[in-house]
Amino acid sequence: MNLNLPIYLDNNSTTQVDARVVTAMIPYFNEKFGNYSSKHKFGYEAYSAVEYSREKIANLINANPNEIIFTSGATESINLAHIGFALANQNKGNHIISSLVEHSASYESLLFLSKSGFDVTFLKPDSFGKISLEDVIKNVRKDTILVSLIYANNEIGTINDIKLIAEFCNSEKIVFHTDATQAVGKIKIDVRELNPSMMSFASHKIYGPKGIGALFINKNSFKFNLSPIIFGGNQENSLRSGTLNVPAIVGFGEACSILLNELSNDIIHYKKLSDYMRKNLIANLNDIKLNGHFTDRIPNNLNFTVYGVNANDLILKTPEVCFSTGSACSSEMDKPNRIYKSIGLTDDEVKSTFRIAVGRFNTFEEIEFATNKLISVISLIREKSHFNKQSMLV
Repeated sequence: MNLNLPIYLDNNSTTQVDARVVTAMIPYFNEKFGNYSSKHKFGYEAYSAVEYSREKIANLINANPNEIIFTSGATESINLAHIGFALANQNKGNHIISSLVEHSASYESLLFLSKSGFDVTFLKPDSFGKISLEDVIKNVRKDTILVSLIYANNEIGTINDIKLIAEFCNSEKIVFHTDATQAVGKIKIDVRELNPSMMSFASHKIYGPKGIGALFINKNSFKFNLSPIIFGGNQENSLRSGTLNVPAIVGFGEACSILLNELSNDIIHYKKLSDYMRKNLIANLNDIKLNGHFTDRIPNNLNFTVYGVNANDLILKTPEVCFSTGSACSSEMDKPNRIYKSIGLTDDEVKSTFRIAVGRFNTFEEIEFATNKLISVISLIREKSHFNKQSMLV
């Protein structure tokens, strides 16, 4: 078997930029390098490229181009949705509902608001990592102005029922934001059908460049205001000042255009690879548990607790395979993983938990090799430590 090692299986962290995306971007570094706002040939070239890309990004999620605001990434999009909305609407109420399974970009921005006079309720998920509509309804108050929930969890892959929750929020005239960073490119998304007030996502999770993201702002929604959190030249409808990153926007647009045509094939590919690994790891290893919802999950994600094995030790002992213990963006690296703890994992189980995320460019041969390698190394670690589940040795 001829393989290029190491094998990259951390595609929820970031993805390789598709070669077609790179090709589309190159002219905007050294030939068509104008400023989007300049009123001359170079500026018009940049302007045309940005607006065409905005259209391609909108088409992927069935939005209108004027509903797409460019940012530096999902983190900034989330911060704009949270802090920008809170600043503009604090006279209407100060209560926000979110959850304990949010990405750190959401969780930390809401913690900031909780220290700035807002009351934030973090809902606890069920053991699969899901947030129920019933829990949202139970926690809504007269002063609730915003509900913000992750669409698909970045660590355990669980998908929330965003459509139902958005329907309820719309009926109550409560603004609803969803962080769809891990959902876009993994499942089909139609914002006209889902109808969130706002939705954040990023390029580098969908085989585009890093440093560019978008905030979808629903023009069909009941009217609400946002305040900018970055000030300057009033770009992006005065919501996000700063010179637009034209090459990255072009890359983002091309990545979305590719997905529009190839998402169905990507999903089939992800399922084939992840199903093979899941079935074979479980068949060949005792005392292994799949975390997250078994069916309502993004198709490329696997998250396992393997008893008797320290996940960090496993990563070090399998240099041929690149995977992770969890989110690469967590600011809580020195604490037990918040998401794992919220679904009921013990401290010992957290230490034995790791995430695999397959991608567009992974081959079946790579997954066969990685699966066999993990089985072999896990078995060896257990043998050397005389693993006994009852003693919960890690």
